Amino acid sequence: MASPDPLASVPQNIPSAASLTRVEEVMQDIRQRIQMRHLCVGKKLPSIRVQADSLGVSRSTVVEAYARLVAEGVIESRPGSGFYVGRQVSPFKVAETAAGLSPASDPVWVTRQALLAPATSLQPGCGWLPDSWMPEQEIRRALRAVSRKPLAPLTGYGTPQGSPALRQLLAHRLGERGMHVAPEQLMLTESSTQAVDLLCRFFLQPGDTVLVDDPCYFSFQAMLRAHRANVVSVPYTPHGPDVQAMAACLAQHRPRVYITNAALHNPTGASLSVEIAHQVLVLAAQHDLTIIEDDVFADFENHRAPRYAALDGLRRVVYVGSFSKTLSASVRVGHIATRPDWVEQLVDLKLAIAFESGHFSAELLHTLLGSGTYQRHMNSLRARLADAMGLTLQRLEKLGVHAWHQPSAGMFVWCALPEGLDAATLSEYALHHHQLLLAPGNSFSPSQQANGYLRFNVAQSLSPAVFNALAKSMQACRRGRAT
Repeated sequence: MASPDPLASVPQNIPSAASLTRVEEVMQDIRQRIQMRHLCVGKKLPSIRVQADSLGVSRSTVVEAYARLVAEGVIESRPGSGFYVGRQVSPFKVAETAAGLSPASDPVWVTRQALLAPATSLQPGCGWLPDSWMPEQEIRRALRAVSRKPLAPLTGYGTPQGSPALRQLLAHRLGERGMHVAPEQLMLTESSTQAVDLLCRFFLQPGDTVLVDDPCYFSFQAMLRAHRANVVSVPYTPHGPDVQAMAACLAQHRPRVYITNAALHNPTGASLSVEIAHQVLVLAAQHDLTIIEDDVFADFENHRAPRYAALDGLRRVVYVGSFSKTLSASVRVGHIATRPDWVEQLVDLKLAIAFESGHFSAELLHTLLGSGTYQRHMNSLRARLADAMGLTLQRLEKLGVHAWHQPSAGMFVWCALPEGLDAATLSEYALHHHQLLLAPGNSFSPSQQANGYLRFNVAQSLSPAVFNALAKSMQACRRGRAT
């Protein structure tokens, strides 16, 4: 893809679906807002005039939509006062696909399918390394070393902020990336996912607006749904977010938080340039925007890209990291680096909902980091991924699948399908007929403008069977047999 323009955000009007009338579209929009708790029980709905203007429909359309929703018990009519959300509200659902879209477009579809897939399946769409790439023997040795320590790491709780020894090591590692962080500014979490969830709880109220990239890591979208946030997005380029689009979005929507990956961005594999980083930080200061920088892929880099946290000095940037992608999904240790005045409040929040982040895992990680084992593992892993990247790109090109951007490192590459192929349809067909798990573009795209893209995990794409199954699936979709 020559430019990121196809991923540009679309207007916030209600979605159009050929199978729905305009009345049904209005009803669907209201149901979704109630489902997401943007409209709570007893909340007054906009007037018919305001609703019609905001959705770009006629007043008579809204009148009929409201009347049908009243008949269904979804909303209540109070003469002389207006319309209110009814008392019968269905349970909240994180996974929910808009009408007219494939289930594969839902942000949690790929994760769900990957976790449920049998061991014999092909998984170029999953988000982790093969088990065989992890340092099994080194982890076993570290487990034996931890088992010889006093009993506390095996059975007890750790300190509220997390292991002091591990935080000291992490502070040193962050210093090597240009972040001058005291151990007291670090808090351990179970994972980067828990870290971002805690930060959403810390910064957001239901209905607050959050800015993400388009495309972005699909888990960000699912998590923000769970927090009842209003999500807006800006196109992502090979060097960072589209700054002009971001400036317009900040002025129009006034988001409280921007969540992003600065280096080896998921799903595109792109890395931030220093020029765009500075421009984004200027915009953040102008619009009182807090940036959550999720840097879980940092150790995959061969050359350090700029970090918002390093350039900002952790004034309005909160930095998140973990080792789940590089070491073990079972050794659950993440961390947050932030301003000193926010740490204690975040610790209290963690204690309220999670109590402790895993003393045993922290001790195990400290052993692996302190012995040099982890660094040796990463040196080998980076070389292995570089080989896998080159081979995967060659094989994809032969099928007419082109990289949007060639990443400098890491495991992900974002690719454009040949014209006329829909990624969601292709993914569902491949999974059903060939046990091939793909990652369709719209599951990463808040604007649903990436239906011609797939994300590939190069470490999971080494088997020729992946490309044989992909070729057969593409051929079937071209012939209209993908049912």
